[in-house]
Amino acid sequence: MIVKTRAVILREIKYRDQSKICSLYTSEFGKISVIIKSVRNPKNKLSGLFSAGNVVDLVLYKKNNRDIQLVTDGNLILSPMVPAPDLDRFAILYRIIDLVRHATEGNEKNLSLFTLLSGTLEELYSNRIDFQQLYTWFLLHFVSLLGFQPSLRFCVLSGRELMPAVESMKLTELYFVMNPGGLALPGASGESSAKKQLIPLRLAILLRTLASTRLPSGNSIKADPADIETLWNLLQDYCSLHFGHARPSKNLSIISQLLLE
Repeated sequence: MIVKTRAVILREIKYRDQSKICSLYTSEFGKISVIIKSVRNPKNKLSGLFSAGNVVDLVLYKKNNRDIQLVTDGNLILSPMVPAPDLDRFAILYRIIDLVRHATEGNEKNLSLFTLLSGTLEELYSNRIDFQQLYTWFLLHFVSLLGFQPSLRFCVLSGRELMPAVESMKLTELYFVMNPGGLALPGASGESSAKKQLIPLRLAILLRTLASTRLPSGNSIKADPADIETLWNLLQDYCSLHFGHARPSKNLSIISQLLLE
């Protein structure tokens, strides 16, 4: 059966002399594996199309009983190399696609997740965004789409609405509880043995802002870089707990270190 789909290249592996096997996240089929024959031949019209992070439109010869599908045609939609390669962008890109590759199951269509991924990459490649802020936003929305949305309006332990309680109790800090996920009032969190982290109220408000923002662009979210870094680490721990996600690979760790320098 000949089918068409838009896809994000998650991973590429050289196969035999001139072919590639790639892991993709597609709009129509979720995560799949494909083979592109002779694509490493510079004369092949698909040469250069199948690099990690590219967004492409593909034509597949698809068989449901086959684990690896055959690509017959395609064209490029987005690339991290346009308008120019950027080390900071690549550091964030590889974090995003590594997370998607490890945390999703194969052949499970999730159009909302694909829309989140492709929209995030479009913004990442635009040069108009704070890369670390975008990644933090992505983490929160990604984990929420996969069924682990943290409770940010109501105390995850008591069910009490947070902001009225903050005002009446004159609180300056709240807990972020890892499991069940969400914000909690100090009194309620004291009754739980769950792993938790005390965060300033401004970070709790920033989390709520990130959650309610459809897709950040430019400087649409005003935040201190140190606050973004704190939430980045918090949400990575949260994702690791709920996905059982392995630590980034050695190569990813090297790139991430470059980002922080």
